[in-house]
Amino acid sequence: MGRLDSKTKSSSVMPMPLKLLWVLWTAAVILAAVFYLPPAYGFAVPESARIVIFHVPCAMLAVVGYIISTVYAVCYLIKGRPDQDIKSFVSARLGLLFTVLATLSGMIFAKIEWGTAWNWDPRETTILMLLVVYGAYFALRSAINNSTVRAKVSAVYNILACLVMPYLVFVLPRILGGLHPTQTLSSNSGLSIEYRVVMAASAIAMIWLYIWIFRASVNRLAGSRKK
Repeated sequence: MGRLDSKTKSSSVMPMPLKLLWVLWTAAVILAAVFYLPPAYGFAVPESARIVIFHVPCAMLAVVGYIISTVYAVCYLIKGRPDQDIKSFVSARLGLLFTVLATLSGMIFAKIEWGTAWNWDPRETTILMLLVVYGAYFALRSAINNSTVRAKVSAVYNILACLVMPYLVFVLPRILGGLHPTQTLSSNSGLSIEYRVVMAASAIAMIWLYIWIFRASVNRLAGSRKK
């Protein structure tokens, strides 16, 4: 009976055909990035542009995760439903995961392009600050035992963190400049149409993964809270 319930919950999160389709889609993206995309000129090492296929969607999903987390935090403060606190927590955790992935892929890119994995470039510095801000969010949650107080306090902190997040991600790096390319996607001399198509496919794969992990985590935490 326990195995049957486990299988039912798993299929309710994402049906098996969709899981297999995600695996095939992601494999196709990886193969396209490695074997289909040509070197992109405008980079010190043209082959390093392939990392952007994964780096940029990770950074985008990090921002989306934090925004969704804040939306649920606001909903919790208005309605006080525990499931909204769970969803806010899970989305913030996914935002942090994609921030770490964006940081690691960015470090690989920096090592290839500039010879050093960490240069204290403004964008590297601000993403480190973002990790500290949201790391403090999880530290705050773990420090409060009462679930209601924890949900309320962390919701308020989450909203304040989201107000800071756009400044760290979009504003400060553009004001200070630095090594990080800023016109790669927006300029005509940036990435070719092949790169844009594969990057869009990569973004779809990561959004798909986000939804999968989000639903599975919410179901698991909601079930453990009921017990």
